[in-house]
Amino acid sequence: MKRILAVLVENHPGVLARVAGLIRRRGFNIESLAVGVTDDPAISRMTLVVEGDEPTLNQVSKQLDKLIEVIRVIDLDAESSVARELALIKVSADPVRRPQILQLAQVFRASVVDVGHEAVILEVTGTHDKVEALISLAQEFGVQEVARTGIIALARGAQSVRLTREERYDDAAVLRF
Repeated sequence: MKRILAVLVENHPGVLARVAGLIRRRGFNIESLAVGVTDDPAISRMTLVVEGDEPTLNQVSKQLDKLIEVIRVIDLDAESSVARELALIKVSADPVRRPQILQLAQVFRASVVDVGHEAVILEVTGTHDKVEALISLAQEFGVQEVARTGIIALARGAQSVRLTREERYDDAAVLRF
């Protein structure tokens, strides 16, 4: 079973290494990891995709929550969240086959972000499966290089993985920063 975890952490050096180390020590592979600063420059958001059985993944969430730098851990299930991935794909594109590549990009709603004499770079955003499908079909033309962001996700509706104004200024929360 795959699980997407949104983890709010203090934004300072070494936090990523501690989070990754904890997951590694539990014997898990991080399938996807995306990290970026939030609207609050003191807080970063990590989106992790890990695989395992239910009890073990619950234990990982609890262990993450015990790390001093971790502010909040939220499990984002597929039904109540929106998950996307970004990929840049460099595809061999001789002048004869270039129209086919451009048509493939159009089918996947991918953008052509660079065109050269021998290659084009496609930018695609979507679910993990959509990105995989485009890469697979582009193999026919010759994929030279792929760069992917990893999955990012947000809870649907009114749910939010962020600190409220009250939590930001709560004495207990301030001690954690």
